[in-house]
Amino acid sequence: MRYASITDRLAGLGSGKWTLHLKARQMVQAGVPVIELTIGEPDLPPDAGMVAACIAAMQAGRTRYSNGRGEPAVLQALADKYSRRRPGVTADNILCFPGTQAALFAVMTGLVESGDGVLAGDPLYATYDGVIQATGAHRVTVPLKPEHGFHMQAEDLEAAVTPACRAVLLNTPHNPTGAVLTRDEIAAIGAVARRHDLWIVCDEVYEDLVFGAGFASPFDDPELAERTIVVASISKSHAAPGFRSGWAVGPAEFTRRLLPVSETMLFGVQPFIADMTAYALTHEIDTAARMRATYARRAAIMADGLANMPGVSVFVPEGGMFTVVDVRGTGLEGTDFAWRLLEEEQVAVMPGASFGAGAAGFIRISLTVPDETIAEASRRIAALAMRLAGGAGARAARMSS
Repeated sequence: MRYASITDRLAGLGSGKWTLHLKARQMVQAGVPVIELTIGEPDLPPDAGMVAACIAAMQAGRTRYSNGRGEPAVLQALADKYSRRRPGVTADNILCFPGTQAALFAVMTGLVESGDGVLAGDPLYATYDGVIQATGAHRVTVPLKPEHGFHMQAEDLEAAVTPACRAVLLNTPHNPTGAVLTRDEIAAIGAVARRHDLWIVCDEVYEDLVFGAGFASPFDDPELAERTIVVASISKSHAAPGFRSGWAVGPAEFTRRLLPVSETMLFGVQPFIADMTAYALTHEIDTAARMRATYARRAAIMADGLANMPGVSVFVPEGGMFTVVDVRGTGLEGTDFAWRLLEEEQVAVMPGASFGAGAAGFIRISLTVPDETIAEASRRIAALAMRLAGGAGARAARMSS
């Protein structure tokens, strides 16, 4: 039987990147006490008021069809949110989706097609290749270098641009590394985008989880308004990933043209979840502030636990809910290290290669478990690193004899 070419383009770009995570879940179900540090599920529950708003909406009969753009209350709440960043945003600038992933898929479908190029940093979030290649476009890699803190450099972006490029995909705070772009870096990236007439798609799902300096976005620069589209959700900021509530914000012409694409995919989101999202965006909720403090503290615990350990080096994140560890000094790539860590120490982390070639020598660690569990995980990672260092020393002694 014949299949559409999209099935070939996306082969290997789905759940296969989470093979180790799935194996760890099987081990847990079999009774093995695995420490899971794989996926980014906040360990705080969503705010009780949000849940109550969702239940109340269902009980009030808010279970019927919605419209393609979004429910009025959540559109207004989002317009207010983004108008505080750049005045003049209205419901005409917004489309609602069931989560950031759906928003990214639709946005890419509306911007690029077969033969086009999308500039994206490497390392990159595991699904970005899929949303790009689903359209028939291809990723044009911009290296995110450890010596620059994994911050995209405008000169590297400029060097990567080809005549086929139509868009640049940014992610700040960055998954997997936790790098947060500065205002000056975004201005320099924006200058490249203007010079080459590129769209800027910015995934800002971790906007509220910046640890140090303030958050910056191309959306906030009036000179970039006509070419910038933001995607985000309440999944991380409000610890509500399972509710699948996200959005895209951009020029009114863009949302008008994308609306039929969205309607063809989804034709609306659940009204009761929209009501909950409107509640989340219009009430003072401290979930993000609590997570910011917690994740920054846990990143420091991991860094302290692995300080001076042979062969490993922790990159301390500037935001988000992950930290990455360079394990190349152990003599192993990230994938081999991660599998040995699971098998020998019962700690599950994500192999860096799941996030692109630029992270192949790293592992990604989720900070969404209690402090004492992070500390224990750091001890187990250190134990593996020490054994690998001993093995390397023994091998070197044999070779010299």
